[in-house]
Amino acid sequence: MSKSTLEIQLKTLPSSPGVYQYFDVNDVIIYVGKAKNLKKRVSSYFTKTHEDGKTRVLVKKIVSIKHIVVATETDALLLENNLIKKYQPRYNVLLKDDKSYPWICIKKERFPRVFQTRRLIKDGSEYFGPYTSGRTVHTLLDLIKGLYPLRTCKYDLSPEKIESGKYKVCLEYHLGNCKGACEGFETEAEYDIGIKAIREILKGNFKDSLSQFKDQMKALAAEMLFEDAQKVKEKVAVLENYQARSTIVNPKISNVDVFSIISDESYAYINFLQISYGSIIRSHTLEIKKKLQETDLQLLVLAMTEIRQRFNSMSKEIYVPFKVDLGEGIKVTVPKLGDKKHILELSVRNAKYYRLEQLKQVKITDPDRHVNRIMTQMKADLRLSKEPRHIECFDNSNIQGTHPVAACVVFKNGKPSKKEYRHFNIKTVEGPDDYASMTEVVYRRYKRLQDEGQPLPELIIIDGGKGQLSAALKSLDALNLRGTIAIIGIAKRLEELFYPNDPIPLYLDKKSETLKIIQQLRNEAHRFGIEHHRNKRSKSALNTELETIPGIGDKTIVDLLKHFKSAKRVSYAKLDELEVVIGASRAQRIYNYYNKN
Repeated sequence: MSKSTLEIQLKTLPSSPGVYQYFDVNDVIIYVGKAKNLKKRVSSYFTKTHEDGKTRVLVKKIVSIKHIVVATETDALLLENNLIKKYQPRYNVLLKDDKSYPWICIKKERFPRVFQTRRLIKDGSEYFGPYTSGRTVHTLLDLIKGLYPLRTCKYDLSPEKIESGKYKVCLEYHLGNCKGACEGFETEAEYDIGIKAIREILKGNFKDSLSQFKDQMKALAAEMLFEDAQKVKEKVAVLENYQARSTIVNPKISNVDVFSIISDESYAYINFLQISYGSIIRSHTLEIKKKLQETDLQLLVLAMTEIRQRFNSMSKEIYVPFKVDLGEGIKVTVPKLGDKKHILELSVRNAKYYRLEQLKQVKITDPDRHVNRIMTQMKADLRLSKEPRHIECFDNSNIQGTHPVAACVVFKNGKPSKKEYRHFNIKTVEGPDDYASMTEVVYRRYKRLQDEGQPLPELIIIDGGKGQLSAALKSLDALNLRGTIAIIGIAKRLEELFYPNDPIPLYLDKKSETLKIIQQLRNEAHRFGIEHHRNKRSKSALNTELETIPGIGDKTIVDLLKHFKSAKRVSYAKLDELEVVIGASRAQRIYNYYNKN
């Protein structure tokens, strides 16, 4: 299709709500979207300058457009969701349709059975769910069977067959798990009282069942049937205990869906909680891979539509972290305080924990994806022009001005590269001058890398504030590297990040992975520098006096220290003791040195 034909299509689009489909040169759907106004939305793709590279590529590949007009924006949401799942366009966020969630079924039959299933059969039976956890299903079924005796057999319990005596009670009857409806020991009306109560429990309403059991318990106690009353009391305790554990907010909050979103550069995690009578009856978190740098708003709306469809939610009220438009008939609330805010925070916490679990799993199963995500996140957080695959961090060490040293540690792809760590003894600076020491070390490090043709880092981190950063910048200026390598300083007290020529520091989230890597670099540089400084001081303290003795070399000193354990003991040693270790000649020199007075 020619460009002019595409232009004609754009001009003739209606200003109605609907769904648009983009096709490539092979007549394959490459993108599906929804719009309140088809004309405005589709035209914006061809009139705006898109910052995201993937969006620019998408627009170049569009050869033709088709659209479907619908009555409302809600209809557009549902249609978009279904088309994405059907065609799975390359540039859309893909949503996998999972049919394997468990349900609880109340079978349509006389004396209905209640059981778990993964198959939905349209025979008039009632299905509650789907549940995202099999454990939840088993807990509910155990609770129900403990409260209400139900049949488990598959017999056709028609009145004719029961009256004819076709069936005999089984072991379940003798164990007290069934009241023997197959032999007419329980009427259909009596059985249906329990089914009605079970239906309410599955909806999250425990009030009716508790009231019924308490009345029954009092009636039995009044008739002096204390053993039977005790059994009912135990059922009340079980139900109250389950209600206490499952109720997390005010029971007046019922028939509500809660959605929250946590996202990074590549993925978004949307948590869904369904609330009934103050209890969470369903929880699910959906992971979505971003395709075209979609916003949190776009992804949340897409996920909400998918999740509500998948779990057959009919809730008329939704709690969300920010305003969304889901069409008429659905009340959208952005909680600010109280129980509603509490339940939204719980949803956010679930999304965060799910993300952390996924990241830990990816770190093990797909380390490349983990590294790529970390590097992309660091680039964005630190406002860098390229990913910091190679980072170097510098730290100075001196105690009261003695033995000034410095350390340089190297991280590749977010991990320590210990074979590339370097120590520096300060050569040109007299006394405790940290700024001058930093200038010297940074200059020596990158002058050497330049001379040897070694790759330069994408990022330099200086352990210190503005003063240390300025000192390091002098060296980069001298080597003409100011614009080539990004450089920042980190102050210890408040974890402030300083940038060249910017007086206002950057503060990262205390829990961010970027800050954790920077802290790890800083701590590693400090440890490495202190270790070198300690070794240098120890060697100096042990060897200073022995090294001043004429004719005594390093090997002799090592032999003496191995034998006598300290320089002080060497000074007290007798001549014959020294001769055993290092021979007569050198022993005489050391003995004479310490005993000359």
